[in-house]
Amino acid sequence: MDTKNVIAAISLSAAVIILYGLFFAPTPQDPKLTQKNTSTTIEAKNTDAPSLDQNDETLKISREEALKENKSIIFENDNIKGSISLTGSVIDNLEFKNFKKTLNGDENIILLSPRKVQNGYYVETGWATTNKNIDVPNTKSIWKVEGNNKLTPNSPIKLVWSNNQNIKFEKKISIDNQYLFKINQNIINNSEKTYNFYPYGQIIRNEIPEITNFFILHEGPLGVFNSELVEKDYDDIQEKSYSINADKGWLGITDKYWITSLMPQENRSFRSDFDYKNKFRANFIETNATEIRANEAKSNEIKVLIAAKEVRVIDNYAKNLNIEKLDLVIDWGYLYFLTKPMWFALDYFFKLLGNYGLAIIAVTICIRIALFPLAQLSFKSMSRMKLLQPEMKRLKELHKEDKMKLQQEMMALYKREKVNPMSGCLPILPMIFIFFALYKVLFVTLDGRHEPFFGWIKDLSERDPTSIFNLFGLIPWDPPSFLIIGAWPIAMGVSMYIQQKLNPTPPDPIQAKIFMFFPLFLVIILAPFPSGLVIYWTVNNCLQMLQQYLVMRKTKVKTT
Repeated sequence: MDTKNVIAAISLSAAVIILYGLFFAPTPQDPKLTQKNTSTTIEAKNTDAPSLDQNDETLKISREEALKENKSIIFENDNIKGSISLTGSVIDNLEFKNFKKTLNGDENIILLSPRKVQNGYYVETGWATTNKNIDVPNTKSIWKVEGNNKLTPNSPIKLVWSNNQNIKFEKKISIDNQYLFKINQNIINNSEKTYNFYPYGQIIRNEIPEITNFFILHEGPLGVFNSELVEKDYDDIQEKSYSINADKGWLGITDKYWITSLMPQENRSFRSDFDYKNKFRANFIETNATEIRANEAKSNEIKVLIAAKEVRVIDNYAKNLNIEKLDLVIDWGYLYFLTKPMWFALDYFFKLLGNYGLAIIAVTICIRIALFPLAQLSFKSMSRMKLLQPEMKRLKELHKEDKMKLQQEMMALYKREKVNPMSGCLPILPMIFIFFALYKVLFVTLDGRHEPFFGWIKDLSERDPTSIFNLFGLIPWDPPSFLIIGAWPIAMGVSMYIQQKLNPTPPDPIQAKIFMFFPLFLVIILAPFPSGLVIYWTVNNCLQMLQQYLVMRKTKVKTT
């Protein structure tokens, strides 16, 4: 087995990814068009905590109209800006100041929107009770502002609401300079009775957003409950709701690059639900009641993290807030032990070189150095195999009618010449894992998004935008997406073709012809992949060819 097997393995793996994404990955259904029977997964123990069911109407009004409909408190820091509606005291307007929708656009990424908008997406916190005679604030309650009327890192705000039973509800909300809200909820019981309340928080999304729909990436509800990661797709919870009791953890809804999450107060048991009841909900409610006696006050704190999934930012929150496995909001996958170190390597070289494409090339060089001994052994084996080609051809002609004899003679030849054909397999496994680790990093992290290389590559997280079918832009015609085969994928194919010429020719003529088409096959398969990945593979091929050429020259093997 030699480098041809690497090509075959990568071809097959890439084909599986592309074909699955195109033809087999499930397409999420529009919740407005399809109503599914909802049956609850009984994973949570019965508790006295009340249900969080609410009947909210979703109207098809514009986002601008919805924001003007209710009074709100503005918040802003260096990374986000938006508002908190005084009707329901929900965080229902948030945009990222440092991330744009398009490469050269000026419009910020908008994540949260009011409940009445068709794509409404918002965060709600509060208290629930099983006592039907007690009024608690709901989505229609109008809160009042005491003190500051703008939320900034240096000026928290205070919202208040009172019912007719002499119970006052307060929310003291603060924000840091990145993505974290802290909501301290107080109840002041000025009555002469004792009541039980249950603090809760929930994230509500009116409809399935535009998602990547790629099986290597999770988008939708997720959480860590008692140290166990739980991920549910949107269509999963349309079919069956999920409920679990936990003593610690967090929950949220994740997009490819963004996360909205809730962290219950520490050392409090809670029940969490992922469900769909005309809207998608990820929520929690404490399972033990907070008892508030006459003329007594109690409080509860909920952390709300609405963030761009920047690796160091998420890691710092996980460490500083002691939030277990928060880094898993970034879908590092099963190759976590490779993908995260790969990100650290890319980040190091990006800071050193100032260009993400150069960082990819620097990491490629490091990988080649790390695999040098294995590759050296493989190339030496292939060089000896190529020297044996004439003798192997003679044996094939001599024993073409006796396959068993041919195999025996071939094995004897390998033993006599001290050649192990299996040594060519040594670099294959690590190369495949590294390939997918780098692909995963480029696909799920923000670092390569909208980062340019040199020339025509303006976004390393997207495909090469040029196409050979319009002569790379010389012909004024925009080909369809399946015909966008850019210069870098073609360069990768050419490097593979040249590399193939350095390898021993397969003894089977049909196999030889099949392998001739592998470079073309890979060009077509990998053309839609992130250009950063194609650059990595092209540079890797060139370095590998150089090493292979030097080995073959040393062993006096002809390279043509």
